[in-house]
Amino acid sequence: MSKSSKSNNGVSRRAVLKGAAGAVGLAAGSGAITGFPYVHSADPKVLRYLGTAVNAGDEISKKCLADTGIKIEYITVTTDDVTKRVITQPNSFDVLDTEYFSLKKLVPSGNIFALDSKKIKEFDNITPVFTKGQLPNGKKIGDQGSAPWKVLYLEGANSKKFSTTPTEFVTLIPTVYNADTLGIRPDLIKRPISSWSELLNPEFKGKASILNIPSIGIMDAAMVVEATGQHKYVDKGNMTKAEIDLTMKIMTEAKKAGQFRAFWKDFNESVNLMASGETVIQSMWSPAVTKVRSMGIACTFQPLKEGYRSWASGFCVSKAVSGPKLDWAYEFVN
Repeated sequence: MSKSSKSNNGVSRRAVLKGAAGAVGLAAGSGAITGFPYVHSADPKVLRYLGTAVNAGDEISKKCLADTGIKIEYITVTTDDVTKRVITQPNSFDVLDTEYFSLKKLVPSGNIFALDSKKIKEFDNITPVFTKGQLPNGKKIGDQGSAPWKVLYLEGANSKKFSTTPTEFVTLIPTVYNADTLGIRPDLIKRPISSWSELLNPEFKGKASILNIPSIGIMDAAMVVEATGQHKYVDKGNMTKAEIDLTMKIMTEAKKAGQFRAFWKDFNESVNLMASGETVIQSMWSPAVTKVRSMGIACTFQPLKEGYRSWASGFCVSKAVSGPKLDWAYEFVN
């Protein structure tokens, strides 16, 4: 087409197209032209979902859209970046998927909405491990660290403080939870393993590993230190400065002695270390053990006499959410 976009009779192509478009509009309006798809003008229900990749997935978002009409927009970042975003950018997300141990950093910021437990349909059916710190048979458990029942309740609707007794207002509605232990290669160790202390056994020098996620790794380190009889913690999740120093001193000395092959940060690193045989004993997550086993390699998620280090995550909502979007958030959580 020429630069002037004029036809030979002096009528511009733009004018012709504009006129044609107008004619089509008139015809469509008169019902002369049919078969156009129906277009709904209402805004879709969209929730921005902040979290790590652990609980995100296309199948979940597709099912959510089909069941509720809510479109999920995933914002996937690391555990530490989740915390930073909640504290510095509360307007950048709607629903939050985070761990219970993060709540002691998030709630004081005032950026977490206090969910009304009366609006959570199945709240009364949540396992008492979360709501009361006890098993269904009434046995008390989980008295150390950020046990869910310690950080579940808030003093009030706008409170930045946890309540020591149950209230109507809650922080997280649990989604997934588990308990971690050591993963071992029984084919390479060839003897029973029953204690966290084995992670520091010189027998496994250069063949051991621990995870390098501070909030979790320090708990694993404490399990090891206590199992070796070097210290008894009152609360591994709330150490004194002296306890932190002692824990790090013991682990640093082990590192300098060559005890650890590596420090892993993610799922795939832990899988590769065990599958290759570079490590034979290490901190591990159960899905990683399953992955190694699926490769035809012997790997055991080893029960230990001192117990497991448990973890849990759940859904909460940004304090910036209000109006219809808050209704959608409750619908999504439910």
